[in-house]
Amino acid sequence: MRNLTPQTITQAFADYAKNAPSARTRTLLVGLADHLHRFVRENGVTPAEWDAAIGALTRATAFTDDKRNEYILFSDLLGVSSLIDMVNAAKSGTPSSVLGPFHIEGAPELANGGDLWRGQVGEPLVVSGRVTDEAGTPAKGCVLALWQNAGNGLYAQQDKAQSPTNYHARLTVAPDGSFAFTTVRPVSYTEPDDGPAGDMLRALGRDAWRPAHLHMIVQAPGHKPLVTEFFPEDDKYLDRDAVFGVRAGLVLPFRRITDRASLPGNLAARDSLPLPVWSAKLDLTLPPA
Repeated sequence: MRNLTPQTITQAFADYAKNAPSARTRTLLVGLADHLHRFVRENGVTPAEWDAAIGALTRATAFTDDKRNEYILFSDLLGVSSLIDMVNAAKSGTPSSVLGPFHIEGAPELANGGDLWRGQVGEPLVVSGRVTDEAGTPAKGCVLALWQNAGNGLYAQQDKAQSPTNYHARLTVAPDGSFAFTTVRPVSYTEPDDGPAGDMLRALGRDAWRPAHLHMIVQAPGHKPLVTEFFPEDDKYLDRDAVFGVRAGLVLPFRRITDRASLPGNLAARDSLPLPVWSAKLDLTLPPA
């Protein structure tokens, strides 16, 4: 197309894509170009500024490997990951949240009532609850994928001193929907900020802190999988989560238990836990598929 102008180039892009094999792909990419073109026009983006943006993406490649993805980090810190989660979230049931970068497939099986803490650094936490559908019926065949950081604030993938699957597990819920396990109370931590995504935070006057949280994927036949995380209500970073993952329905009281008789009866570490111990109750509701 000849005689392009800042006002006509967007339509030219759309016209060039008229033979796209996938209508959905065309819609997404033409829409992306439309937003980018308007962004450039409205802000008068200079060549130097656009070169800096391309340079940041180029540098992100050097920080990306099988344990860290700088592009996902950009998505998280820009709020895009959280926005996609909210746009696609179920309209009922326990709220979802972002997946995060540290979930692993093939985590070890943990018996219901099992122990992930095993006397490691940090304060022990007893997590218990029940998984049901919207009518209150136990979710049959439910499996929980669990993961979190250790008491030193690091996930297993970040810390060579931990085993590769430390604080990662799969737990099969009891037929009545109940579950329990012991773990460490998670702690607040910072997202990696030594790369270009961290440079973006500093340019915005932001920090990289995330409030403490427990990650969970809940899967049961006949239900949409729930990817979520739970936060203690006393964490000081709840209202400034770097990746925008906090939802009101996922903020819970973490209480102290001083009486061993108040602990779930099926806990493997019930008699050895040092009292007082932290406790969190998670009652989950799954929407239909």
